[in-house]
Amino acid sequence: MAQGAYYVPHSTKWPIVGSVGMFIFAIGAANWLNSGPTGPWLFAIGAAIIIYMMFGWFSEVVRESEGGLYNDAVSSSFRQGMIWFIFSEVMFFAAFFGALFYARMFAVPWLGGEGTGAMTNELLWPQYDATWPTHGPAERGGDFETIPGFGLPLLNTLILLTSGVTITMAHWALKKAQRTALVVWMVATIALAVTFLFIQGYEYVHAYRDLGLTLGSGIYGSTFFMLTGFHGLHVIVGTLMLIVITIRCAMGHFTKNNHFGFEAAAWYWHFVDVVWLGLFIFVYVI
Repeated sequence: MAQGAYYVPHSTKWPIVGSVGMFIFAIGAANWLNSGPTGPWLFAIGAAIIIYMMFGWFSEVVRESEGGLYNDAVSSSFRQGMIWFIFSEVMFFAAFFGALFYARMFAVPWLGGEGTGAMTNELLWPQYDATWPTHGPAERGGDFETIPGFGLPLLNTLILLTSGVTITMAHWALKKAQRTALVVWMVATIALAVTFLFIQGYEYVHAYRDLGLTLGSGIYGSTFFMLTGFHGLHVIVGTLMLIVITIRCAMGHFTKNNHFGFEAAAWYWHFVDVVWLGLFIFVYVI
């Protein structure tokens, strides 16, 4: 590659493999949600193909990066790609926060008789008390209790905020070329992430088993589990990213001047932290 030239990668099978995997994954998920017999199998096959694609594609990128094939122009394109990816994730969660806001501030009061909903309330739901949280005027899913914000959710908030500090310390150690400290701080971040997931899993079991709060508990249950569930999925993805980056750090990858792979994972993890703060405030507390 000529000095200053932009690296053009060779042809690869990974985009088509990923497309096939995501197609099968989506079909399986839709089939599973509609109680189709092949849904779980298609879902699992699609997920396996996606995982295979991710490991294969990222392995090629790592080899090219460690082989010195990338320059500043490639690094800039990677940064722009990660920025747009995180922006798309922001819009993803904005849609669910928007649904929560609309249901709570407009739909529920309207069904309770406010504004132009007076006739609807009088004719259809005269006994409906438009308070939040609610399972809706049809009382779908039956009675439920909510999870207090200043309990396990507060503990998980502190855990995620602490993980943001530990990964920042790892970044500082990398810039100082302190490899041992880097790995230690990364392991600490992973431990905090796994602890968060364990607590959230316990919270879900408690909600279903003891509080009657399920995905079918009307508008509150659906928005609660969609927001916290998708955030938990992002924490799982982020944790896998942290594990891979930690292994690479232990293998001697990255330098204090060339470590965008590390920075991309750190950016994603800070994004996960910020989303959780929004969840804690608007779902658990207010």
